[in-house]
Amino acid sequence: MTELSFRPRRSCLYMPGANERALEKARSLPADVLILDLEDAVAPREKPAARDQVAEAVKEGGYGPREVVIRVNGADTEWGADDIAMVKAVRPDGVLIPKVSQAADIGFGAETELPVWAMIETPLAILNIAEIAATPELAAMVMGTNDLAKEMQAKLRQARLGFVTALSMTVMAGRSHGKIVIDGVFNTISDNAGLAAECEQGKAFGFDGKTLIHPDQIEAANRIFAPSRNALQDAEAIIAAFADPENADKGVIDLDGVMVERLHLAEAEKLVAMAEAIAARAE
Repeated sequence: MTELSFRPRRSCLYMPGANERALEKARSLPADVLILDLEDAVAPREKPAARDQVAEAVKEGGYGPREVVIRVNGADTEWGADDIAMVKAVRPDGVLIPKVSQAADIGFGAETELPVWAMIETPLAILNIAEIAATPELAAMVMGTNDLAKEMQAKLRQARLGFVTALSMTVMAGRSHGKIVIDGVFNTISDNAGLAAECEQGKAFGFDGKTLIHPDQIEAANRIFAPSRNALQDAEAIIAAFADPENADKGVIDLDGVMVERLHLAEAEKLVAMAEAIAARAE
């Protein structure tokens, strides 16, 4: 798989592992991350065949700079162990473990010796989120808002007000331990305005990107989770100001009437790195 020094993860598209056409189409889609799904998107009777199909697709390659992650079935299912064995053999960019509710659950994916992504989709996961985020093998946390809504007996309506605590706690835990954090899916494919609003909300929370259920949702996620032109201009101005020899030893400077600290410099450098990675991804 292609490595980038700073990988954008604005759009993380679930692709059903049982759908051969979808796995082929994924090679040409502008998603940053492809999640080849063996769990929710695959009927029980189709799971063995889907596993073989995903294995062949990953071995064949052709996904370019797209990050390829395989979502396996859980350790408590009849398919989980065989899924993990397949992942160990084909070596995608990462493995996504469903229903991680405590740190010990990460071990199921850690045996692959690949970056582990964890579905955060139970109330217990939210209560244990700091412990989960601190797990060394963990690379990313993905909100499973549909399952979380089911277990909470809550509704994903009214700007997800019932999920503000869960979303914010996951971001805070992820940032505390340097993990990637990805927002949950938006279920209405035809509601472009609703999708855009939820992407904006996820970005405001601090998520790195959003999981998607349809290729038509990629454009909005890529656009909204990318640095805006104004933000990039501001970042470049901060970097240039601190690069001025007069400011070499300063911790705080006045930039056009605004107090700017070196912590803002670090944020600016990260933003520029993201923009450069997105540009390289487009090429």
